[in-house]
Order: sequence, then C-alpha cells, then structure tokens
Amino acid sequence: MKKKTETKNKKLWGGRFAGASSDITERMSASIQYDARLYRQDIRGSIAHARMLKKTGILTAAELEAIEKGLRAIEKEIEEGRFEFSASLEDIHMNIEAALTERIGDAGRKLHTARSRNDQIALDLRLYLLDEAEDIDRLIVSLVSVLTTLAETNIDVVMPGYTHLQVAQPVRFAQHMLAHAWALLRDRERLRRAERASSLSPLGAGAMAGVNYPTDRAYTAGELGLAGITANSMDSVSDRDFALDFVYFAAMLGLHLSRFCEELVLWSSAEFGFIRLSDEVTTGSSIMPQKRNPDLAELVRGKTGRLYGNLVSLLTMLKGLPLTYNRDLQEDKERVFDSVDTVKLSLEGMIAMLSGIRINTEAMKAALYRNFSTATDLADYLARKGVPFRQAHEIVGGLVRHCEESGADFFALPLETLRGFSEHFGEDIREILNPESSPERKLSAGSTARGEIEKQIAAVKKILEGDADD
Repeated sequence: MKKKTETKNKKLWGGRFAGASSDITERMSASIQYDARLYRQDIRGSIAHARMLKKTGILTAAELEAIEKGLRAIEKEIEEGRFEFSASLEDIHMNIEAALTERIGDAGRKLHTARSRNDQIALDLRLYLLDEAEDIDRLIVSLVSVLTTLAETNIDVVMPGYTHLQVAQPVRFAQHMLAHAWALLRDRERLRRAERASSLSPLGAGAMAGVNYPTDRAYTAGELGLAGITANSMDSVSDRDFALDFVYFAAMLGLHLSRFCEELVLWSSAEFGFIRLSDEVTTGSSIMPQKRNPDLAELVRGKTGRLYGNLVSLLTMLKGLPLTYNRDLQEDKERVFDSVDTVKLSLEGMIAMLSGIRINTEAMKAALYRNFSTATDLADYLARKGVPFRQAHEIVGGLVRHCEESGADFFALPLETLRGFSEHFGEDIREILNPESSPERKLSAGSTARGEIEKQIAAVKKILEGDADD
C-alpha cells in the first residue's frame, strides 16, 4: 500500500472545529493501514449508491458518469500500487472520496448524499465477507475432495480406532478420513449461514435514523446482488452479528483442523508410524539430523488460538456498546481480516499435507494387535449366543486380565482356554478374534463396514457435485 507523507494534522470536518486534531487523536483514529483492503467493496458500494441517486433524481446522468469513471480509475490505481493513501483522511472511505472529489469536483461531493460512513462501512464489511467466503468455500471443497479420495483409494486399510488415546476397536482408515470430511461439511453450513447474514444491505440507513431523501434501498441492494435490505436503521449501523457468525465459523473450522493436525502429528511420529508426510511439508532440526518435523500440522494447530482470540475479542468489544454506532466498531475489521487470512492459509496447508501423505498399512495392521482391540467383538459374540451383555462384558474382562497376567496372546487363545471362561465359545470364535475382519461385523448405518463406507463416499460426492451444479 502506497502511503502519502503528511506534513500536518488536519481536521476532517472543518465547520464544527476551530483547531486541528492532535497527533494521538489522528493516530488512534486512522484505520487506513488495514481497511485499505476494502477498496474494491467500497467502490462497488459507491457505484451502486450513485446509480440509485441517479435513479431518484439526486444525480444527473453526467454526474453519474463522472463518478463511475473516476471510481474505476481510482480502483485501477490502487490495484497497481499507484494510489497514495493518507493517514490524515483516516479510512478507506474518505481516501477514495477525497481523491474522487479532487478529480471531478462537485459531482464527487454529491456522492455522499443520503449515506453515512456508518452504513458505508457496514456494507463494505458485508461485501468483503461475501467475496472471501467464495474462496474459503472452494478451499473447503478441495480439502473434502482430498479426504474423499484418500478414503476411496484406501477403503480396505484397517487401523485401530481410539478412545482416550487407547486402542479401542478396529476401523477402516476411510472411516477416519470421512469423519473429518463430515465435520468440514458442517463447517460449510456455518459459513453459509454467515453468508446469508451478510447478504443484506444496510446502505441508506444513514448515520442511524435514516436519510432525508427519496431513496430506493432495495434498488441499491439489487445492484450489489444482495438478498435484501436491513429492516431497522439503528440496527443497520450497529449490527455486527454477521461478522460474529463468520468468526465463529472460523473458530469452529480451526477447532476441526486442529484436532486433525494433532492426529497427523501423532501418526507421523516414530511411536505410531502410521503415515509419512512429504518432504515439502516437513522440516529438519538445526542440530538433530534425523528429524522430520510435522511443522505445518503444528502451525495449523497453533493458529486455531488466533481464531479463538478473534472470536472472543469481537464478542468482548460488542458486549457493552449502546446503540448505535460507536468508534469501538473500528476494531472489528482487524479481527475479521485476520480470521479470513488464517482460515485460508490453514486450509491451504491441510490440502498440501494430505495431498502428499503416504499411508503405512503395515504399521496400522501391527497396531491392530495391541490392547485387545476385538474384546468388544467377543462380548457381542457372547451376547448373540444368549449371554446377557453385562455378563458377557465381565467374561471378556476376565479373559483380558488373564492375558495381562499370563502374557498369553489374546488373538491366539486356544479354544479350551476360552471355554474355561464360557461354554458358549465355539470354533467360529477364531474369526471373531481377528481384528482385520472386525469392521465387516458392524451392521449399523454410518458404521465402518465397507458397504457403509461406500454409501458415505457416495453421499459426500453427491453433496459436492450438487453444489457444483448450483
């Protein structure tokens, strides 16, 4: 961003004030250093507003043409890095308006008729979130697609599932990938709710009470492609629920990515050895030559704290504000901008890590034979033989204790040993003990059985394909 060097402080609103702003007032008031990124949305909103002013007779056709031409030229200069921003003009709105007025004269001065910076910034932030949501949604879809491909190509890989980080029951690797995919699809729904909340135009609400001109707010909303207009002028300029909806979505997405990253860190360790992350997404140590550190996973996990902080910061900033606009609201943008940037970076990191991941099927298979992973299968086997489940649970618990105390191999227990604990064990128990066949014994919808995995893959693909058709 090109900045203009200031020679003195100037009071923006000259008629009311006799003196210039102090240096600290100017420095604390300025937001151009971060809200300059709203220039596209600010210009779009101004063009739509100018067209509405022409429609209602406030601007002439020649004035509208001059405004549109001037704004397009300013937009191009900003994109090319040639526009000089002034901190004394505080924000993106005044920087653009001042430049426009300097170039086209009175037509530029008329542009601010029937609006305020209060409704202007509320609109800009809504448009910004709608624009960024499109890119974020594409990244989520890409990540879900990667997970679905991993599930499909590794559908017969069986691994231990965990509760309390202890080997619990055998599951398909595909089931694990799809669990994360479904969480991401819920995040998409949260993002869509934030989009719907953002798709209402506050422009024309003025400073807080409405405007004294015959305007057409619905026309402006239509020009901007928004779903409608906000209903109450006071609420229009003070509402930041739509921003909270977005930063809440971002925090929830961060939560889901962080949980996944914790697994990637564990699975890539020598103790697990389930996966190998590519050289492109791992780093070495400054003194330990053997290290392959999962830095990207750790960084994504760490960035979740930023997303939580942005949510808490915005909630705290809003909680004590009386209606309507208060300057505290200037603090919303950095929180929103940081959440947008962090989410996009984190999603790109996840896609990079998972696109190059290698699955160590032998390590996963070996881990299946730890911690009695088919103990639940044995209890279910006895229950199907007519043994009450709580009694079956106790019998198998005794078998586990026997193996722990004697060092016997749970998965290769002789039939006579098993029958010493229950006469209901038969020759067919050998297959029940096998952890590699355990997933196929799951009969419930959404389970880890192959047929249910195939249904999930088809369902996820249908969701993604349906969105592509919209």
